[in-house]
Amino acid sequence: MTTDTRPGPDHVARCAWVGDDPEYRRYHDEEWGIPLHGDRALFEKMSLEGFQAGLSWITILRKRPRFREVFAGFDPVAVAGFGEADVERLMADAGIIRNRAKILATISNARLVLDMEPGELDAFMWSFAPASHARPASFGDVPATTAESDALSKALRKRGFRFVGSTTMYALMQSSGMVDDHVAGCWRAA
Repeated sequence: MTTDTRPGPDHVARCAWVGDDPEYRRYHDEEWGIPLHGDRALFEKMSLEGFQAGLSWITILRKRPRFREVFAGFDPVAVAGFGEADVERLMADAGIIRNRAKILATISNARLVLDMEPGELDAFMWSFAPASHARPASFGDVPATTAESDALSKALRKRGFRFVGSTTMYALMQSSGMVDDHVAGCWRAA
């Protein structure tokens, strides 16, 4: 086991970023790096990654149930219909990240998703997944951005999407399984 992995209370070696938090363990074991498909699922992931910008992911994970509740399960049709009263309702909700720009971007992004054909967001985003990806030996080998995340970010911004910078899109690519950055020695890397 490398220093980039760490055994949990169950003695299973995981990526060291998991630490001791049970929600991080569950997320690491059941979600992170597992291929995720579907327009709604990827819209949610894009939205939450946008809200995470500048914050820790565990903050988002802990608030995710409330985000799902107040953003109508991230149904793009419902979110696209949000108006100023909804923005004010969301700004008053301490259960989420109360950032007006991120809330407005989520609503705007939902409207852009509706401009696409069903399944198009999924196919579009996955078209930027690299054909091959080397398993990182250590966290030092994990980039913050790649040519693919740069291209995805640029293509989304060209379509009008917001809070989709390259670093945010690389985090989305990791979490949705477009790339697998479980480090060598992690049980998920086996």
